[in-house]
Amino acid sequence: MTTTDPTVDDDLTPTATVPLAEVDPARSRHAGRRSAVALVDGADGPLAVAGLADGSLVAVGPDGDERWRHVPEMAGSVVTLVPFGNGVLAGERGAAGTVRYHDTATGDPRWRHEAATDVGAPQRESRFYLPFVVSAATTTVDGEPRAFVAVRRYERTGEPSPRQFESVVYAFTPDGTVAWRQAAAASPIAVDAAGGRVAVAYNRCPDPEAHDDGLVVLEAADGTERLRWDPADAMAGPPGQRRVGDVSLTPDGPVLASHADYRGYALGREGDVRWRLDLARPVERAVEGGSDTVYAYPNHVHATAMGALLVTGNTYPEDGRETAARHPREHTAVGVDPDGTERWTASVGGFATGIGTDGTHVAVPASQHFRDRDATTHAVQQVALAEGPTGARTTDGIATCAATADGLVAAVEEPVVYHDEGVEHGAYRLHLFEA
Repeated sequence: MTTTDPTVDDDLTPTATVPLAEVDPARSRHAGRRSAVALVDGADGPLAVAGLADGSLVAVGPDGDERWRHVPEMAGSVVTLVPFGNGVLAGERGAAGTVRYHDTATGDPRWRHEAATDVGAPQRESRFYLPFVVSAATTTVDGEPRAFVAVRRYERTGEPSPRQFESVVYAFTPDGTVAWRQAAAASPIAVDAAGGRVAVAYNRCPDPEAHDDGLVVLEAADGTERLRWDPADAMAGPPGQRRVGDVSLTPDGPVLASHADYRGYALGREGDVRWRLDLARPVERAVEGGSDTVYAYPNHVHATAMGALLVTGNTYPEDGRETAARHPREHTAVGVDPDGTERWTASVGGFATGIGTDGTHVAVPASQHFRDRDATTHAVQQVALAEGPTGARTTDGIATCAATADGLVAAVEEPVVYHDEGVEHGAYRLHLFEA
């Protein structure tokens, strides 16, 4: 197994940097997603489409020239973007939880669906309570493109749990028809689609009487349930409220990141465990005056028949929320062979809000490290499933989302001000690179 240190060599080649808009800078704590980016096919080459905090969409060619911009009158932040058919599907975090479909050539909106009609209106007009289009994935069903979109809404209630989620997974046809939907009283965090199936990862299940499984696999054609699985099925003891952090489908079955026991799992198509890998399990670390037991969540996974890549997040202590300790595998990408053997590990430098994938490669954007608050770690890293890191580029602000396809990388940078420094780093802009 090879291990790569966190040094960024700046060996991704910049091709364009495009200002996006004005936005309030992020602060020391993670503010959540408010931007998205996708690479789509345009008439004269690839387009990088950025979704902005004000709900706008901006399409930029590989030369950095703006091709089109759509500015809606009222919209939530665009937090999810995927190519779909001849357009791009955009999902918002906003009062309506809107899913929008835009023409790739012009940016014109073709249809919209307000998920709040299914998950409900926000209990409060604050970010955490707004309906949230969490994730989307596409595949074909009987030769027709189909998009699968997961939406959730959070609220605080009384019994049986002070926390409650309403969520829905949609199957959309290109004309905006809802082919099927599945609701759940749980919090979806990721969806993936391939080989005629759809996998939905549920992160929080606060009411086990209503929903008690971290993974549900459905038929892409009609939503028929094919598999339910939970980390509790493979670990000793109850999993708690957090279950699964991400899922990726392979021909052999789903590969997932478990928030319940900080491991990676590969399942067979019937739910049997093919392999299990310790990623950021609790370890004891010395701190002033004693020790803390700390862990880190594995937040992202991308898997193919060639193997898998998993990315871990921040260090947390088992007791309380603050710690001076650092887990040795926080902010780490781990490459895994198809049989579950670790192939390589590499630091990604900071918290990755999301990853961009194109099959054999993954783009990892490093957002802030809220404990150390080190601006020198802000970067975008390109990683190959088989070999590990293949290129990187530092950014002044925090890199919050990225996409990669055919040797191109697109990333959105957002400004940040750390509370104990008072300096604004970076700006709201779109970067284009050649890998």
